Formats: sequence, structure tokens, C-alpha cells
Amino acid sequence: MADAKVIPFDDDRSRGGAQRPGRRRSGGRRGAAPEAAAAPVSALPGQQTVSQGPEGGRGPQGAADAVTPQRDASRDGSSRDGGQSGEEVRERPGGGWDRRVAGGLAFLRRRITGEYEVDEFGYDKELTDQVLMSLIRPFYEKYFRVEVKGVENIPAEGGALVVANHSGTLPLDGLMMQVAVHDHHPAGRHLRLLAADLVFMLPVVNELARKAGHTLACAEDAQALLERGEVVGVMPEGFKGIGKPFSERYKLQRFGRGGFVSTALRAGTPIVPCSIVGAEEIYPMLGNSKTLARLLGFPYFPITPTFPWLGPAGLVPLPTKWTIQFGEPIPTDGYPPEAAEDPMLMFNLTDQVREQIQHTLYKLLVQRRSVFF
Repeated sequence: MADAKVIPFDDDRSRGGAQRPGRRRSGGRRGAAPEAAAAPVSALPGQQTVSQGPEGGRGPQGAADAVTPQRDASRDGSSRDGGQSGEEVRERPGGGWDRRVAGGLAFLRRRITGEYEVDEFGYDKELTDQVLMSLIRPFYEKYFRVEVKGVENIPAEGGALVVANHSGTLPLDGLMMQVAVHDHHPAGRHLRLLAADLVFMLPVVNELARKAGHTLACAEDAQALLERGEVVGVMPEGFKGIGKPFSERYKLQRFGRGGFVSTALRAGTPIVPCSIVGAEEIYPMLGNSKTLARLLGFPYFPITPTFPWLGPAGLVPLPTKWTIQFGEPIPTDGYPPEAAEDPMLMFNLTDQVREQIQHTLYKLLVQRRSVFF
């Protein structure tokens, strides 16, 4: 919809050219003698009489303004002292609703007719941007109130491997990190997360994960994405990190054998360490029922202060305050191609990334005022 043009309330054009009582156009009335003197105008209570004339005193515009201030104020709902005049009335917001409705209908049409694109991994950019991010964003902004630092350390273009700590009993930290990159990166980049095979074995979750750009945590998929210039996210702690007891919160677990470093070396992409504070307390894991975990095929079965005692209500996370900080990137393009096969180099780089994440976690914990504020 084109922007509406606001016509001032005291403009003659608003009445199709008809003149308001008490004011005239500067050219005079058709057929009237130009030199004819105007009759004096009666003053309103509290006002002085102002006569219109070709010389001296107020002109026709000034006379009307002097005589009719209360009438003008009654029309635009404000007084001349401290209020807005009719000429200062602004357009009311809400003109964008028609665009939103049209965009929503076009989106539905494309979904129904199949006129949308997905890549070879199943990533649906349009669905992620318009639907999935909109569903996660309220938790990110209102519930966990995530504060993001250093997101500009992710390159504006080209591939990059974001390596983060993992915690929280349920993998909400990966989703919050994805929103942080999507909403706050200056270049509007998208984070493609590497997920465990369990994610792709669950019904519904499997499809949503693929649509959101997640893929299996294997070297082949990660390298393919990095070589295409994507930002890839990995959490090397895996289930050891997300399922650790509350007593070991913010203590990083083993990072495996450094497979993520080898992938970054082969692709020649920088490694960006990421530290997440706040996820450890959303489900304080006090125990782990290994028997139930084996029966259900889960890596662990958490026991928290609210689960399983409160049933489904125990799945509601605590509203902790989160901070996500992206550290200085560690370049890998200066190493020779055979460096990816050097176990000592991989061990050193893995340890460097791990130590940088752990040091930042301790620093953020010292700066944190409260778990919830």
C-alpha cells in the first residue's frame, strides 16, 4: 500500500476547494473588486478584533489564525498551547499489515505448490527464516534473555568452524547459538550445526533438524559445508557434556580426538571458540538413571529437581540468564595440506581451543551477577 498523504485540517483542499468561514484565498473572491476593504471581524471572547485590509494589520491568513484558534484546536483535539496543530498530525502506524498478509499468503502458496528450494542436506532457508527462527526467538529474547558478545569474530564471508561447550541436559544451547548468529551477525550469516545421530533417529525432530540446516556430525558433511563457505557449529563434548551432573557444571569434558581440527585444517577455515554461560542451570541434573536410559535407548536419563516428579511440567526449563561469547578466531590456512594428518598438531590446536573456551567460561562466571538476572 502506498503511503497515505495527510492533508492538514485547515487546508482548503480538504473540502474540494471550498473556503473555510473566516478566511479567504489571497487572490480575493471571483468578481469582487481587489481594492474593496474587508468588513471587520467580530472577536471571540478574550480576543481582540482584527480587521483585514490590504495595508497594515494582519493579512487574510493571519486574521483567520487569530480569530479561530479555539475552533482549530477543537477539530484536531489539541490546544494551541502545548498541543499539536492540525498541520503537525502524523500518519498512524499499521500500513505494513497488508504487506505481511500478502507475504504470508505467498509463503503458503509456495509451500503448497512446492516452489521452494532445499539443498542436498535438506536445509530449507525460507522455512528457517520465517517460521523456525520465529518459534525459537521468544525463548531467546524473552525467556533466556541471551546476551551476545564478539559475534563479529565470525568472518563476514567464507567458511568458519564455531566450536562451543555443550551443556543443559537438553540441547537448547545449540538452538540459542544458532539464533545468536542468525540475528546478530553483521552479515546475517546462518549457522549449520553438526548433530548426533540420535537427533536424526527421532520422528519429527529429524525433519525439523534437517530443515533448520543441521546435519550429521561426521567429517565428510562438515568439510563439504566448510568448503562451500558455510558457518558450521560443533560441540565436541557431545553427550559427555550435555549429560554431565550439576556438580561438574562449567567444567569442560574431553574434546575427543580432535576430528573438528582436522576438518578445519583440510578446509583451511578459521576456528572460532564459543563459550555459553547459563545453559548449565536450566535443568540441574542431580542424578542419572542408567537402567531407564538403557531401556529407552538414551545415553542418559536425567533426574532433576522437577523431572520426573512433576511429569511433563518438569520439562519446563528454568529461566536463567544466558551469555554467549564468540572468541578470537584461530586461523588454519597457514598450515600445509599434510598438517591434517599430524596428530601432535591436532592435539595442540584442540587443547588451545579447549583452553580458550574454558578460560572465557570462568571469566564470564566471575562477571555474572546472578543465575537468573
